[in-house]
Amino acid sequence: MIRIEHRRSDSPFIAQVWRAHASGVETMTSVANSTWELVVWTEGEQLLTTVRGPETRASTAPVPHDSSSLGILFAHGVHMPHLPVTGLVDAETPPRPVRGSGFRLRDGSYPLPTYEAAEQLVDRLVADGVLVRDSLVADVLDGLAPTVSPRTVQRRVHATTGLTLGTIRQIARAREAALRLGDGEPILEVVHDLGFYDQSHLSRALGRFIGRTATQLARGRHAQPLSLLYSPREGTGFAGPVTGAAPRRTMETPPGQG
Repeated sequence: MIRIEHRRSDSPFIAQVWRAHASGVETMTSVANSTWELVVWTEGEQLLTTVRGPETRASTAPVPHDSSSLGILFAHGVHMPHLPVTGLVDAETPPRPVRGSGFRLRDGSYPLPTYEAAEQLVDRLVADGVLVRDSLVADVLDGLAPTVSPRTVQRRVHATTGLTLGTIRQIARAREAALRLGDGEPILEVVHDLGFYDQSHLSRALGRFIGRTATQLARGRHAQPLSLLYSPREGTGFAGPVTGAAPRRTMETPPGQG
């Protein structure tokens, strides 16, 4: 099984902080997610770190035996200028072993984050210019009306997330639908409330982004565990109904980066 705990943050740079412990499982379904994250985990006797990019579709991911992990999901609009975001979509930086009590990122060394105080690490990354935030992207995905042209919005969203605005909202809607179905809401009610055309439209979205059918979610029947599935309204900017991505790979990181 996989035990997952997660929390929100007051930091505008953080969407969620999570930690997990896995035992007795070999794989899990990694659901689509439009944000990217910094992850620290154990694999055997090693402690490793990586930066994982957005996932545009559900996929099956291996789970190290008896492993613990911790992640910081960054808010929309937050990015690392030294890492080309388009190269991180459905990808991650090569895992790096932790040496001593710190890890390398860009050209600096930083203390490992903790679940309770992840904000301290993020504050240091911001101060050092490793993390940068585009407030326009955050505002748009929180449902605020932009003061610039639609083309400018799309360009800046893509520059910081690697995704289009439409894809981000489709992922958020599918995640919201999955949670509602898991809470027992009728399928047709979810279809209507979230703006799907019909039940088959919902089914296609769930299959692509969540890797489950509506019936499986409603009955809580899963062949393998799901990755972190929190409400998209909890810090990821789902702005309502929308009218209108391959297994994760390792991104080649330039020397001295990642």
